[in-house]
Order: sequence, then structure tokens, then C-alpha cells
Amino acid sequence: MKPLPPLPPLPPKPRSKKISPAVATQAPLVSKSERFTKLIDQFISAQDVALSSKKTYKSALQQFFTWFEKQQVASPSRETILAFKEWLDQKGLQPFTRANYLVAVRRFFEWTESMKYYPNIAKGIKGARRLIKAHQKNALTIPQVAQLLNAIPRLTLQDFRDFALINLLFRTGLRLIEIKRALISDLELQDEKSNASALLWIRGKGRDGKDDFVIVTQEALVPLRDYLTKRMPGATNVPLFASVSDRNFNKALTVFSLSRIIKKRLRSAGFDSKRLTAHSLRHTFGVLAISAGASLYEVQLAMRHTAPSTTEIYLGDIERSKRLEGGPEQRISALIKSHST
Repeated sequence: MKPLPPLPPLPPKPRSKKISPAVATQAPLVSKSERFTKLIDQFISAQDVALSSKKTYKSALQQFFTWFEKQQVASPSRETILAFKEWLDQKGLQPFTRANYLVAVRRFFEWTESMKYYPNIAKGIKGARRLIKAHQKNALTIPQVAQLLNAIPRLTLQDFRDFALINLLFRTGLRLIEIKRALISDLELQDEKSNASALLWIRGKGRDGKDDFVIVTQEALVPLRDYLTKRMPGATNVPLFASVSDRNFNKALTVFSLSRIIKKRLRSAGFDSKRLTAHSLRHTFGVLAISAGASLYEVQLAMRHTAPSTTEIYLGDIERSKRLEGGPEQRISALIKSHST
């Protein structure tokens, strides 16, 4: 953010008397970036949420206050929040992004009122509508998955790693953060009576411990074993997927590195589209699982979705795939072509 002159300190917190909205608005939330930064930091410190959520809140609030400073308004009001909401719409941001901004702003002003710093001017402000009928990222079809895997030669340790990684992701629906946290020791081999070749115990999104698992089938386990055998035979308490660079050899790959590795392999296989990313492999698992006859409830459990509505979005992905395979546009072209011959 653009640095501005220093600001006066926060107003002292009243000891007992509750501040009224009418009085509070007379004590302006002075529009200077240093004070905003202090308020944001104090708010973030008071939030009992995951680190990723704190980063999202901070980024959203910085965006809000940067916008607010340009409005040249002494004190923000409900109309200010509505104007910010309209500005977000005009910027053409995705509904999910707009919703995140508004959630952060609403929670911030809930907090300022609870601290008796400033009234909750965002009370009753509706969030951005998120009418998601299908994912923003595409899933891969079975032929595309085969093309992607066949494009990896499996000559070097990096090749074996990338093949095992991509093969595991689309067969299990793992998130990149779950892959990053996984250790070799989290892989638990099953007995012959089990339909699973192994279980991979994972620490899921927003969880504190490794209390969930994915089933690793034989088709996913064999390439994984090949990779681990070539890398460090017998090792256990080390990352499941690790860097091969001299500087970070055998250290855990970051989410960014995992995403970059997969994007590079997608491009090498001929899939250079912004709608195909590492997260597409998780979507691929969801779509293929439903297409193979798994129930929505089974897929919800496997993908560790909190709400069934999240899993239902995969039905939209399937409908979109069907439309691409043979929509009315193609049928019209075929009809016209048949009459012209």
C-alpha cells in the first residue's frame, strides 16, 4: 500500500458504557494507511481461524482500505460498504473473490463494534452471490489423462516422481496441501482381504491432525513404490514427494512447486489452457467417480467435502462435458451438412 503520514492512535476503549452508533460515527475512522494497518493487524490477531484465512482477510481488508482512501470520505458508513460492493462488481471479479472481500469486511466491522471502536456499518450487507453450476477449472477426460501420463518418459528420478504424483492425484482427489504434508510413514499397506492396496493418512484442509485417509489402489501404488524405491529405499519419516534439486534435495515440495510441476507436465502433453491446472486433477477424480457410478455421498466422503452442495457441483461438470461432446450447435452443423450433400 502507498505510505501515508502517521495517524493518531486508536480511540481508547470505553470501560463500561456502550458506545452507540450515532456517537461512534462522530469519531471518524481516520482515513490514513498507518492506522488502517494497525487496525487490520489487531483484527487479524484476534481471529481464531487458519493461517490461510488470516492471509485472505488481510489481503481483502487492504484492498478495501486502499479503495476507501481514494473516496475522500471522513468516516465510512453503510453507504460506503454498498459502494465498495458495487465497485467489486464493476471490476469484473469472480463471485468467489467478491464474496471473500465482503466476508472480510463484514467480520472486520463486527469486530470493531465488539471492541467499541466503531459501529458495525456492514451489518445486513449481503454477500456476493455464488451461483456455481460448474467449476472454473476443467476436469480431464480419460483419454486426456492417458495422454498426460504417456507424455512422461520415466527416465529420471524427476520423471518417476511426476508420474507417480499425477497418477496418485487423479485417482484419489488429494489436494496439493495434503500432498505437501504427507510423509512416507503415512502410507499404510493393507492385507490381502482388503480391496485397498494401501491407505494414505492425511491432514485435510482446516484439520489439526492426520485423521482422514484416501484409498491408494494397486494402480496408484505401483508407480508410487517405483518412485520411492529409486529415491530412498527404506526411508519412512520423510516427505512422500520431495524436491530433486541439489539445494533442496529430499525436502518437501511447496504447494506452489507442486502446482508448477503439474502445469509444466500438462503443457508438455499439449494441454496449455488456463482452465487446466493442478486442481483439475482433483476435479477429474470427482467427475470420474460419479461417472463410474459412485453416489454423491460416497464422493463427498472421499473428497472430504463438508457440505453436500460442494460435491453436487461435479454434476454440473459432467453436464458441461456432455454438452461439449455433442451440443445443439454441433447437431445443427451436422444437419445442415447432411442436407447440402
